[in-house]
Amino acid sequence: MKFSELPTPCYVIDEQQLINNLEILKGVQDRTGCKILLAQKAFSAFCTYPLISRYLSGTTASGLYEARLGYECFGKETHVFAPAFKDSEFQELAKICKHIVFNSFSQLEKFRPVWEKNKLSVGIRLNPEFSTQEGHEIYDPCAYGSRLGVTKANFRPELLKNVDGFHFHTLCEQNSDDLVKTFEAVEKSFGEYFYNAKWLNLGGGHHITRDDYDIKALEELIIYIKQKYDVEVYLEPGEAVALNAGYLVTEVMDIVHNGLDILILDTSAACHMPDVLEMPYRPPLRNSGKPNEKKHTYRLSSCTCLAGDVIGDYSFDEEIKIGDRLIFEDMAIYSMVKNNTFNGMPLPSIILMHDNDNCEIVKQFSYNDFKERLS
Repeated sequence: MKFSELPTPCYVIDEQQLINNLEILKGVQDRTGCKILLAQKAFSAFCTYPLISRYLSGTTASGLYEARLGYECFGKETHVFAPAFKDSEFQELAKICKHIVFNSFSQLEKFRPVWEKNKLSVGIRLNPEFSTQEGHEIYDPCAYGSRLGVTKANFRPELLKNVDGFHFHTLCEQNSDDLVKTFEAVEKSFGEYFYNAKWLNLGGGHHITRDDYDIKALEELIIYIKQKYDVEVYLEPGEAVALNAGYLVTEVMDIVHNGLDILILDTSAACHMPDVLEMPYRPPLRNSGKPNEKKHTYRLSSCTCLAGDVIGDYSFDEEIKIGDRLIFEDMAIYSMVKNNTFNGMPLPSIILMHDNDNCEIVKQFSYNDFKERLS
């Protein structure tokens, strides 16, 4: 099927851009000897796992279901971190995960009999209490009152028996300079314990595949850590794996006017790209400009009943007509994993684009996908 023939709304995964990103990540692995994991919380389209597994070292999960997906469909190493684990799920996690990271020493001790019996490699998540975020506190694990990671005041070195590693994750869409600054804070508070560790996990939020990312500084830091502490170094980017490697294609269903022209689309910010309302942010739209930058300005909205289900204001060189198609870019990450069926909105189809003339429909959703969530 050709790109122009795809059903809307649909998510399109750009296979070639995905490969471009993976080549960059593999280069970092090859030059430094680190291991890079796919953070499935950002991208879990498992139809691409056979491809990604040719480049990366494994997956990391935020709970049992993601761990099972990585274990069953990706292979290689399977890691998991959660703020707390359920008793009923931990036994299964212990069978499928090579590495388990605990958020607290109480969780470490609660499950010690299980992880020691299964000879798992376990670690503790650290909170360096060092923020590099500017705004968007919702994504800052070092914000005041954060539940994520052990602070220096709550660190329990007497409980480190058989603990192999340490994990920290503080970044969000950031460059390597923020990672370097963060590691300096981590090292200052906890570095004395790294000499007895087997691995350090530097978490995610690294935009390694972004054009302006300083890969050299990242690699220098990894090599410094490996040489000083003689540990395995892990990175677990999510966005960097599929950055700019996906689109959301939508059709204009109607145009209404109330102060400005408003496009009613068959997609939704609330349902199909929730981060637009959560962060908020303005998603990139192909061949568009800022309001009034181009000749025709429109507000892009949805056909849900939520008055605030608005994607944003955009301008175009040409007048938009009912039936036209619009293409939102950078939609492979987070949008696909966070979508929902509020108002009974259909979930977008999932398409794997090998090239413009060869698009494969991987998944189409139906009424049952909405109904079965509520039964």
